[in-house]
Amino acid sequence: MPETLHSARERGRPRQFDPDSALDLAIPVFREKGYHSASITDLSEAMQLTAGSIYKAFHDKRSLFLQVFARYTSLRNQTLRQRLTQQPDGRAKIAELLRFYLESASDMEGRRGCLVVGSAIELGLLDDELAGLVRAALERNQHTIRQLIEQGKQDGSVHPRHDAQALSSVLMCLVLGMRVAGKSGELPAHDRLVATVMTLLD
Repeated sequence: MPETLHSARERGRPRQFDPDSALDLAIPVFREKGYHSASITDLSEAMQLTAGSIYKAFHDKRSLFLQVFARYTSLRNQTLRQRLTQQPDGRAKIAELLRFYLESASDMEGRRGCLVVGSAIELGLLDDELAGLVRAALERNQHTIRQLIEQGKQDGSVHPRHDAQALSSVLMCLVLGMRVAGKSGELPAHDRLVATVMTLLD
């Protein structure tokens, strides 16, 4: 009898899981399908959780997306920062940033799409809070590019005549275009593209 009660209690316990690992499993779903098209069934299968467990842990799809978006941008920004710190000057850091985005836009990784860019495409369909998060992420990305240009102007690796704000806007558009092109698998050779873009800094 005690064994039967113990087994019943075990079956009745909620499944234990690591929240960060669950969020990591949800990221590809939102990247590939977008916020609105991703269903709880899609997320349940990817996260290996029942719909009830998802609702209990994350309340609803919107709350889950907020946490997924925050984790996705945090992890990518951390990886990019680590790569940039290894470069000697502003120009080299810009080239490394371009390589980072090209790698992200290539092959299977590229076809999954970028969560930020995909959400930006859906911007008009998102509520004010979600849209604000997407805009803030885009602004942070452009701010990073502008800082690298300014650093290059100061260390002499980028021509001082350049308007950092205008040039950062051009490079930001290029980066966003890479992610869209990567979704269809249409990207030129990385080295050639980076070399061509870097001539803008001369």
